[in-house]
Amino acid sequence: MQLTHLNSQHNPTMVDVSHKHITQREAYASGIITMSAQAFEAALNHSGKKGSITQTAIVAAIMGSKKTSELIPMCHPLIINKIDVDISLDSKHHSIKLGVLVKCEGKTGVEMEALSGVSVGLLTIYDMLKAIDKTMEISSIRLERKSGGKSGDFVREDIKVSDD
Repeated sequence: MQLTHLNSQHNPTMVDVSHKHITQREAYASGIITMSAQAFEAALNHSGKKGSITQTAIVAAIMGSKKTSELIPMCHPLIINKIDVDISLDSKHHSIKLGVLVKCEGKTGVEMEALSGVSVGLLTIYDMLKAIDKTMEISSIRLERKSGGKSGDFVREDIKVSDD
């Protein structure tokens, strides 16, 4: 199997997508940040010194998705049609789950944009709460599903809903 980001001289290259057809592309990724009870309370009550943690993380996730091609060397710049961010707080585990949905019409997928958005959103939560808890842990950043393109649809096995 030849890697798509290496040319015939085995040097890095950006994949040529000029021959591909434009299709509807969509990707959803998620991740979790776990923290101390004190940091979680600050996030829950919007009492951090830097302002609303969840609202700032949403804006950061959107910006992170939009800037992906500037951060990841082989990603193509895309015209993104939609970015939607969801955040859920889990008081039992003192964690915040952040999910990012990215949509576009293009010749290449938006998985990296969704994953970048999740990463930047979670890093923003860390940044805003690090004065309270430096032991926070970011985990489980992963592609949950994607659709469109030559490779077709993907849904992570452990989230598929059975037909029974």
